[in-house]
Amino acid sequence: METVIKHYNELSADELYEILKLRVNVFVVEQNCPYSELDDKDKNAYHVYMRDENGIFAYLRVLDRGVSYPEVAIGRVISTRRRMGIGTLILKQGIRVAIDKFSADKIVISAQLYAKGLYEGVGFVQISDEYLEDDIPHAKMELSCAEFIKGDK
Repeated sequence: METVIKHYNELSADELYEILKLRVNVFVVEQNCPYSELDDKDKNAYHVYMRDENGIFAYLRVLDRGVSYPEVAIGRVISTRRRMGIGTLILKQGIRVAIDKFSADKIVISAQLYAKGLYEGVGFVQISDEYLEDDIPHAKMELSCAEFIKGDK
């Protein structure tokens, strides 16, 4: 198992293809949610993924301030190996990337409600009412990076 962290302009064509294939398979096909997966934000992101000899099985992207929100953001969080702690591992790695690359003091996400517990488990708190995004219930959540660092020792 290997964790890879690359800015968009460092990704090979094969890496980008595998990332996009995974995202479409989960967010469009599996969730039966037709929407435009390619949103022009990838070019401004650090892409964090975990892979083994079978390919990428966990992924997220980290976006600087002003790309999605005024704050640093994490999005497109995926783990195909569910209920094994992989989602928590990739999320913690994404938080570290946000701190290291963008000097994040807080991070926001638009969380699908079914995964709210995953985000709460690393310290995110809900800061909005529930809303529909692409017909899927979501809530905006926020993480204090200082609290994360204090609790992740």
